[in-house]
Amino acid sequence: MAPKKTAFTIVRGGKLLDIAKRKAVAVDILIKGDTIAEIGKPGLAAPAGATVIDARHRLMHPGLINAHTHGPGNLAKGFHDRWSLELLLTGSQWVGIGRNLEDKYLSALIGAAEMVLKGCTAAYDLAAEFPLPSVEGLSAMAKAYEEVGMRCMLAPMVADLSFFEAIPGLMDRLPPRLKKDVESFRMAPWKATTKEMKKALQGWRFKDVHLAVAPTIPHHCSDDFLAACRDLSREYDVGVHTHVAESKVQVIAGYQRYGTTLAAHMDEMGLVNERFTVAHGVWLDDDDMKRLGDKGASVAHNPGSNMRLGSGLADVRGMLDRKVNVGIGTDGASCADNQNVYEAMRLASMASKVQGPDWQRWLGTDEALLAATEGSARALGLHKQIGKIAPGYKADIVFLDLHHVNWIPMNDPVNQIVHTEDGTGVHSVMIGGRMIVEDRKLLTVDLPKLAAQAAASQARRVKLTGEAKKLYEKLETVVGSFCPGLAKQPLHIHRYGASHHHH
Repeated sequence: MAPKKTAFTIVRGGKLLDIAKRKAVAVDILIKGDTIAEIGKPGLAAPAGATVIDARHRLMHPGLINAHTHGPGNLAKGFHDRWSLELLLTGSQWVGIGRNLEDKYLSALIGAAEMVLKGCTAAYDLAAEFPLPSVEGLSAMAKAYEEVGMRCMLAPMVADLSFFEAIPGLMDRLPPRLKKDVESFRMAPWKATTKEMKKALQGWRFKDVHLAVAPTIPHHCSDDFLAACRDLSREYDVGVHTHVAESKVQVIAGYQRYGTTLAAHMDEMGLVNERFTVAHGVWLDDDDMKRLGDKGASVAHNPGSNMRLGSGLADVRGMLDRKVNVGIGTDGASCADNQNVYEAMRLASMASKVQGPDWQRWLGTDEALLAATEGSARALGLHKQIGKIAPGYKADIVFLDLHHVNWIPMNDPVNQIVHTEDGTGVHSVMIGGRMIVEDRKLLTVDLPKLAAQAAASQARRVKLTGEAKKLYEKLETVVGSFCPGLAKQPLHIHRYGASHHHH
């Protein structure tokens, strides 16, 4: 059999974003298979029979990359309004109860569909299964990304301690009957979880969905378990992604548990390196940032979630000053609630601009855009393949409609992608040389059918969800008074948006 000829595609008539020069340049792009072969002046030669894509009136930018999300959250969009991170963790059963394989697949599919429609071509997805991850569950989620046509770094989110066991003193505050109820939150022993992760890592067969390891939150894992995650990461050469210093409560719990910051403890355990990603990092101090920067680690900055959960405003300038690689994420739909990376960039810019009068230290739109492309790509460990439009990189290209009202007129395309674009100007999205979204239509998923499947899933789980919500409401009164008490303890850093004075 003759080898299959690699198909060529030529994109003609579009304007390519140049972030450094803050302008859009007329170019043609030649794509060989899934990879950019050449970028040249309009009229660039292409092999006979190449597929031609008309990109007139289009601004082309690299696919956005979501550095931190949770696929299982998509079925729980808008579940609750006023909840802190600690209340969200208390609600984990309510959010995720009764999920079968089909639900795991559906939830990931909903998120992937939303992301690609809004210009995002790859994501770091921390996916939880209760009480431990399964090869079948991970494969169901990977299949969803594969069907949509989106890239993913899929990380089973794991712990061997429940939230109630992880926060010192919390369990003692629960009345006896509630103590009994939270027994049901207990995670699997770490050896069983490690075995399941190893099984997934060994036999993984998906091409554009890769695996990583995500110990949920450091103090939700015993040291034995953290060591096991570190060893898996080394053995299979995969990334480690964990929620570090997301909330002030986490920092206080870390000091009580380890006598150090969470980042320092992870470093002592040998986890911090260039494959290590901190989610949120709102309450990292200068030493933590320096430690991460020196070791080449990343932070996934999720400004929307940090505001939504009242976690605070991360010091992104402090991170960049200390050479931390910063990516941008949306976080999950139970605390974000959309999966819109344009909005996440805009919020990253805005959040930095309310942190003080030194305007030169604010995050620039160029920095926000680089974080959501090259920075996120590096957090995913895919920076040699995605994150920019250049020869040798995968052809992951977003085509914005210059006749859309967001782009009338076009002044500075970098400012406008970050501050004006909200996803509604996305005309088409190409991933690996293949059109996934064209003329605002998602070509790979039937959305009305997806809506019906999601509704059927809701209906099937409604009784379980109702029971779990009742338990959440009982626990909310205890957690909702205990954790803010912890958060009012003095600390050497301040990251809340509200005034320093507690009346």
